[in-house]
Amino acid sequence: MNQIDPKRLQTSRAPRKPGMLKAGDEQSRLNPIAWQVAQQYKRETMSPVMVLGVMRLVEFSMLLLSGFVLYTLYVGLSPVLFWHYMTVIGGGSVLMIVLCEFTSCYQMRALRNPTGSMGRVLVAWMATFAALALTGFFLKISDSFSRVWLGSWFVCGFGALLVLRITMSQLLRRWARNGTIERRAVIVGGGSNAEQLIRSIEQQPYNDIRICGLFDDRDDLRSPPVVAGYPKLGTITELVEFTRIARIDMLIVALPISAEKRVLSLLSKLWVLPIDIRLSAHANHLRFRPRAYSYIGSVPMLDIFDRPINDWDSVAKRGFDILFSLIGIIVFSPIMLATAIAIKLDSRGPVLFKQLRHGFNNEPIEVLKFRSMYVEQCDPTAKAAVTKNDPRVTRVGRIIRKTSIDELPQFFNALFGSLSLVGPRPHAVTAQTHNRLYEEVVDGYFARHKVKPGVTGWAQINGWRGEIDTDEKIRKRTEYDLYYIENWSLWLDLKILFLTPISLFNTENAY
Repeated sequence: MNQIDPKRLQTSRAPRKPGMLKAGDEQSRLNPIAWQVAQQYKRETMSPVMVLGVMRLVEFSMLLLSGFVLYTLYVGLSPVLFWHYMTVIGGGSVLMIVLCEFTSCYQMRALRNPTGSMGRVLVAWMATFAALALTGFFLKISDSFSRVWLGSWFVCGFGALLVLRITMSQLLRRWARNGTIERRAVIVGGGSNAEQLIRSIEQQPYNDIRICGLFDDRDDLRSPPVVAGYPKLGTITELVEFTRIARIDMLIVALPISAEKRVLSLLSKLWVLPIDIRLSAHANHLRFRPRAYSYIGSVPMLDIFDRPINDWDSVAKRGFDILFSLIGIIVFSPIMLATAIAIKLDSRGPVLFKQLRHGFNNEPIEVLKFRSMYVEQCDPTAKAAVTKNDPRVTRVGRIIRKTSIDELPQFFNALFGSLSLVGPRPHAVTAQTHNRLYEEVVDGYFARHKVKPGVTGWAQINGWRGEIDTDEKIRKRTEYDLYYIENWSLWLDLKILFLTPISLFNTENAY
């Protein structure tokens, strides 16, 4: 695990700019060292959970393929025996993966050290064949299968697993060196507690944690500027901005549980971030049941917050977005074409309108809409909300805003990944009510950006769409958005998607 030497970092001051960072800007309100460290970690990493999941799929596919190829060589493509053999090949491959799971063969330490784990893999493969042989014996069908094919599959299947795991171990070493696969962590807190935590993490074998630095509100007299070789990069307020730039996976709070007020104060600022938040329990005398902890090696952590829609959930949601976005584009293409023609005939100017809105992790994104205002009166900032009988809205604009047809181009946003089909609706970056920005009205407003914003959402199908002209409306929207994030599932997404057309009949606040 590499440490950051603050002496090796350049000390030229990063350009500063008040307000929110714009897409592509290299500007920040962080101190120079923190800004440069954040730039080092802007690149996305590969999740260990995803790597292990793909490894399971690859090994299953290799066993399936090797069994099928050997079947075609020794038996041929006999239609009479085909399904008998494929049942054995498929069942054996599934059983092997299950046995490897139970024998801890799908852990990072096992993949990084194939020589130490191949014994367990061989035992699992032998147990698979023993189970197949017993099944064939009791069902009296063992004579239907070629012994040569069975023995060849045993040898070739194990050989393929051996080669794959040796290759994978080399890849993992390379990815660990260049930072492709790692979990990036920031320590919150300083002093002796943080130092003990860092030393404990560094002593773990096959450690995939890369510590990026520390953040602490205390001054240098109470919290040293460098702890165990890692620099203190700033305050807790600066940490929030740091995680907007750097791709951080985990915050570890290195404070004792007894410091209840300070822990709660920290969490009230940090819970809006889309990352895992853990409370270090390595130095606490208070002990819980083992299941209450998660572990980094053998270092116990208390799980405070988990990043929502992570790892395979994010893959499933992305697949959902691509599938239904394509369906939406195909189904609504006649309406979109007719709308584009109507806009052109009604008023001069472009058909589409781009607006800067808050995206995932508070990053600005450009959202597409059909233009519904006169071009000289368009408001890209949405600082002045559209009101009833607003003179800026065109004749066609009134219709498409009322029916939400102006939002249809966002299917393309969802297809290309800046939006999700279902999620909290993205608000304009300067949107406000009664001259107050939404984040000033709602405590924890930015927690709704822990997931990608959506074309439609839970708040919209529950009646909270249209103009936000009171503080209560933005509070209710945020409340429903947070409920969605905490209770997300593909079934909930599907429910929201199919209830959206029904909710459009409620046009009370849409104009």
